[in-house]
Amino acid sequence: MRRSVKVALLGPIAWRTPPLHYGPWEQVTSLLAEGLVARGVEVTLFATLDSVTSGSLDGVCPHGYADDPRLDGRVWEAMHVAHALGRSAEFDLVHSHLDWLPLAFAGQCRAPLLTTVHGFSGKGILPAYARARSAYVSISDADRAPELDYVATVHHGIDLDALPFSAEGGSRLISFGRVHPDKGTHTAIEIARRAGMPLTICGIVQDERYFEERIAPMVDGEQVRFLGSVGPERRGEILGGGAALLHPIDFDEPFGLSVVEAMACGTPVIAYRRGSMAEVVDQGVTGFLVDSLDEAVAAVARVGTIDRVGCRARAERRFSVHKMVTNYLRVYDELLGRR
Repeated sequence: MRRSVKVALLGPIAWRTPPLHYGPWEQVTSLLAEGLVARGVEVTLFATLDSVTSGSLDGVCPHGYADDPRLDGRVWEAMHVAHALGRSAEFDLVHSHLDWLPLAFAGQCRAPLLTTVHGFSGKGILPAYARARSAYVSISDADRAPELDYVATVHHGIDLDALPFSAEGGSRLISFGRVHPDKGTHTAIEIARRAGMPLTICGIVQDERYFEERIAPMVDGEQVRFLGSVGPERRGEILGGGAALLHPIDFDEPFGLSVVEAMACGTPVIAYRRGSMAEVVDQGVTGFLVDSLDEAVAAVARVGTIDRVGCRARAERRFSVHKMVTNYLRVYDELLGRR
């Protein structure tokens, strides 16, 4: 990669980049931006105006629309995309980490467009991908749509320094992520109950009715604790302080950022075998893949057989920011070489 290459990172604007609490897309975009700058790439990050980056910052949205009910996300995302693409001729490459919206206006992009697909919100958005003049990167081999051609799969990298290794772990099971039926929060409660272990739940409430009806009545402050959204400063402490992370998903997980973050702390993962989980979890090394609630309960009894040092080492080898940045630089080289 030539040091003079100029890359525009078109980030999401639901939250600040990097996020103060929740915001996995913002988190990955931030880590990529910092890693690219450290490798000599000229990066302009298009994000909320309160974002923090070592590169140049540009944008129109004052702060994350998910934090401010006065901001209409549809309107601000449209203005955000229009502003970034209006400057696209200044860059060698535009790398989008947004959903489908920039693809609808890909014809207005005056530089090669690369889109990292962070997951599909539904089949209805696929026409925007299929018709756009963009190259695509998947975040796992499992999360690929057959209608699209991909230049690569690049797994997310994580900030290992912010996720210190914990040799001892703790006595509690952890559920970490959106509180939503897709994430199986209620199933995690049942697994912990049957296993006879306490559970700590962390995450934003994305489905209020589900939380009030299925989760809140089970929270007693001891057997089941709910801490809400947990920011980066406590993430490593909580994940590292667990006996295991429960990830009993009820959808095809595109990647699972909290899964690899737990591994980095030395905490093994018990995950339902859906989506990317067979690609991310190394059976018997970083956790266990299961196909039912009964198998998950049985796996809890086996977490002591996981070597936490080996778990951390595998996460370092597979999911470092350095590896993610190196893989993206290869993609950039390929695209710019074609040009």
